[in-house]
Amino acid sequence: MEKIPESVSNSKKRRRDEKIDADEDDNDTDQIPSLEESLTFSDTLVALRIMRAQFPHIEKVSVEPFILKSQLYSSVKDRTLVDRELESLRREKVLRIFKLNTGQDDHAIMFLDDYQNQIDRVVKRMGEKKQGQLEVFKWFKTHVLDSKLEPSIAHQELCSLLSFGGKVKDGDISLLMNAGILTRQLIDPTTYWFAIPNIGSLLKGLTQGRKEIRSLLNRRHYKEMMLAPMEKKRLRLSPFDMRFHLRDLIGSGHLRTVQTPTGLVVRVSKD
Repeated sequence: MEKIPESVSNSKKRRRDEKIDADEDDNDTDQIPSLEESLTFSDTLVALRIMRAQFPHIEKVSVEPFILKSQLYSSVKDRTLVDRELESLRREKVLRIFKLNTGQDDHAIMFLDDYQNQIDRVVKRMGEKKQGQLEVFKWFKTHVLDSKLEPSIAHQELCSLLSFGGKVKDGDISLLMNAGILTRQLIDPTTYWFAIPNIGSLLKGLTQGRKEIRSLLNRRHYKEMMLAPMEKKRLRLSPFDMRFHLRDLIGSGHLRTVQTPTGLVVRVSKD
């Protein structure tokens, strides 16, 4: 994991700290560049690695770091470049892209090594109860993940790929679904989305955090706030930090930033 350079000067930190109440301070953000100083990047892979390193530590939830595609759109201004480089990284098996159920255009990105670790963690937890039934996870990693790079897979193709590992039973597919590795599509029940295990509670927090931030800004007279003090605020309804949500909402177009003489301002976008 790449270490994030500390480029925030002490004078800038003092000015930011003077703008907010002590109970809104987030000491963790003092250890890395502020969002205002590291909002944009020129390279998609660099942006992914930095945001992976900045993924918030969330207690009681065992999920490897992931990045939202909207966060990339806020960080690399050329969306066509982002899409092209993501496609290249996906084909090179550096990462995987997952469709989320929080919105029509919501996608999560996870480095392949992290996703395999996530699967291993689930298998280890299931091991005591399901001994002798876990071969399907090995087949899945070896034959499915390595061959099927798209976000979804048809039932027939899934069974065909798994069969390279051994005889596939109906219970094997159920095991993968119960582990949270596959979810059945609502529109086409014969097709599955690849999924990130244990992410359910985080997706609920993602939705609630989005609403909380937009409500916060909508209550202000000009529906805007300076980015520096806003980044320090703590959310009540989301396990993610403000930095995570701001990148998401700016990239999705719900918020926008405006440069002013005193710094970046975050505003609610007009519908």
